[in-house]
Amino acid sequence: MPSDKKYNNDGPSAADKALERFAELMIAKIETLQGDWKKPWFTPGATQPPRNLSGRPYNGGNSLMLILQAEKMGYDIPVWGTFDRITGLNYNKDSKGNVLLARDKYGNKLPQVSVNKGEKSFPVFLTTFTVVNQETKEKIPYDDYRNLSREEQAKYKVFPKLQVFNVFNVAAQTNLEVSRPEMFEKLKAEAAGQIQHQGDLKSHPAIDKMIDDNLFFCPINQVRGDRAFYSPSKDEIVVPTREQFIDGEAFATNTLHECAHATGAESRLNRPDMGHPFGSEPYGREELTAELSAAVVASQYGLSKHVKDDSAKYLKSEFLKTILSNVRRCSTMITQRIEAIRQEMDKGEKADYSQFKAGSSSLAKEALSIVVPAAKETEEEERHFGRSR
Repeated sequence: MPSDKKYNNDGPSAADKALERFAELMIAKIETLQGDWKKPWFTPGATQPPRNLSGRPYNGGNSLMLILQAEKMGYDIPVWGTFDRITGLNYNKDSKGNVLLARDKYGNKLPQVSVNKGEKSFPVFLTTFTVVNQETKEKIPYDDYRNLSREEQAKYKVFPKLQVFNVFNVAAQTNLEVSRPEMFEKLKAEAAGQIQHQGDLKSHPAIDKMIDDNLFFCPINQVRGDRAFYSPSKDEIVVPTREQFIDGEAFATNTLHECAHATGAESRLNRPDMGHPFGSEPYGREELTAELSAAVVASQYGLSKHVKDDSAKYLKSEFLKTILSNVRRCSTMITQRIEAIRQEMDKGEKADYSQFKAGSSSLAKEALSIVVPAAKETEEEERHFGRSR
């Protein structure tokens, strides 16, 4: 199977083809919602966070599109992998690093894992960065660059490169159930045990903490009233109090919508569609970016995001191609914040939330390179198994 990473000067690039496919998928989804905007963006049960074989979740736009593809195809186990990563299950490494055919505990050769004949892959994006010292031309890893001081970083130039990889649903598009029945049952059990909403005023511990303790990039003010909005001039979010919502899920997802708007501020992702008049095309693009980004983040934490009534009118197909990359960056920025808070919560009494206080610039600056963590899952596969098929 040829790699989609090859480019043809006479035709669209792999990235263009992927965006076209994403847009078609989104248009089909929006058409199913028309006439009933009370439906959630994603069908309950289909909101399980997509992840790779190593357990790393897909983020941002990759997560959104894999969820939609799984919903469309009826996949109920949200685990994906490149061709090379899947066929890599046929090999193990010994203590000396030698690659050997996989065997069971009795030394018998295991059946070969393969992608089922005729199955079509689905594209995901990976952005890699080359970091070069402007004087010496020496290259350093991007992770090392991120750990440098601002003064040291100024000595380097960063060159981004967008790549497209193709993945398959590991449970539905391979012979895993027959070739590795124990692994298949484990993945099935893990999928069945994903986070489910409990129907009370709580949503997800890290999301609740981010909102209630003001740990987002800007203040989140809970005010008794009937309006939820982000103010660019004050750089603050205003939402009704938690008790005014029917449940914690509704409170969290509405707040995530406003958080998505806040990522577009000049000091963060600097989206050009911010601040335009109500009803204008740029306003519509920004509204759709916030809606989809909130839906992506909600889906990753087992929450169901419903379409806002005042957003439905902006769900026009001509917007989709222009906002998908914004959704990826926006949703990844929010997810990173939530995950960082969650990791700090795991420290218990040793947790320090000072770096997350609204207005702190220590993590806000990460917005400029936010696309990197969104693609870590595929980068890991590329490192271990070479180029995607």
